[in-house]
Amino acid sequence: MLDILQEPFFLRALIAGLAIASVAGPVGCFIVWRRMAYFGETLAHSGLLGVGLGMLLGVSLTLGAVAAAIAVAILLVLFRRQRQLATDTVLGILSHVSLAMGLIVVGLVTGAASDHMDLLFGDILTVTTRDIAVVGLGAAAVLAVLAWLWRDLIAMSVHEELAMAEGVNVRRVEFGFILLIALMTAIAMKIVGLLLITALLTHSRGRARRLSNTPERMAILAAVLACAAVAGGLVLSALAGTMSGPSVVLASGALFVLTLALPQAKEAA
Repeated sequence: MLDILQEPFFLRALIAGLAIASVAGPVGCFIVWRRMAYFGETLAHSGLLGVGLGMLLGVSLTLGAVAAAIAVAILLVLFRRQRQLATDTVLGILSHVSLAMGLIVVGLVTGAASDHMDLLFGDILTVTTRDIAVVGLGAAAVLAVLAWLWRDLIAMSVHEELAMAEGVNVRRVEFGFILLIALMTAIAMKIVGLLLITALLTHSRGRARRLSNTPERMAILAAVLACAAVAGGLVLSALAGTMSGPSVVLASGALFVLTLALPQAKEAA
């Protein structure tokens, strides 16, 4: 039974999973620090609409998911600036409408939306060498931009008005971070699926928070724990024959419970 762990398809899945997990940890920290968990979920749901439109237009599904997420992100930013509706209300409407539209478009194009459940819940065990290249390049791009925006994002997470007074272009940095979430959504589709990507992004921060006393340590530890969750989930999926996406999220939740038994890190001096 353990021979399956040495199969090429499993090794490809592991490489792709570790690549995306190493990015999901740090990005997830900022999502929680910026109180954008529901925001990330909305972008994830919009990814399905992008996939459907990609099928309809005959273009790359990844490109379609990124384009849809960016379009929804722009709408969210515009609605937040107008302040005519509560942010939670706008997020709820866009999240569920885009998800419903995505399911309808996919169903119309393929004849059965249920044939693409892997888009919702992930199917990392079917990852190809080309997928690894796409995920690797996408993850590298996300890490590079995140490193560039790191100081500004930290300042905004601590106190947005103070960061603005210090010269941080809050709107530009915020929109740049939203684009990172959109790219994360697109490259993570095959790993945990569009419905579970938010869990991968937010669980890592929850686990790392108790064991870290600085933002940098938390981001690094979140990446390490996300990688452990992906590896554990893939092993469970391969051995038990369960869906890869839910298995990764289950492993992530189990790690969170285990961290609760560990002593909390002391605050940095």
